[in-house]
Amino acid sequence: LQAEAKAKGRPWDSAKGFDQSAPCGALTLGALPDLAAAIRLTVNGETRQAATLADMIWDPAGIIEQAGLLWDLQPGDLIFTGTPEGVGPVIPGDTVEATIVGLAPLVFTVQP
Repeated sequence: LQAEAKAKGRPWDSAKGFDQSAPCGALTLGALPDLAAAIRLTVNGETRQAATLADMIWDPAGIIEQAGLLWDLQPGDLIFTGTPEGVGPVIPGDTVEATIVGLAPLVFTVQP
């Protein structure tokens, strides 16, 4: 979707937000690891992204602080950030696994 939007000179929003585009695993208060925690994304067992939370451009505390200036954040709100390098396409049938050390993995199969 993003490549199509880019080729047509359109905004990438349609590639960033569509039905079922924001899968999220189980989170519990206090379960988030430290910034040295490894994060990884695999597609069909092939590593596409591997980094640590500290490798992100903006640190989580800074993101929360800035978001709080713009919106009335409430307990349970989710803030979606960017991801490490390695973004690429997935197709129906692909199995995606996202992990952050210390949290349960998120595994799903891309549907048509």
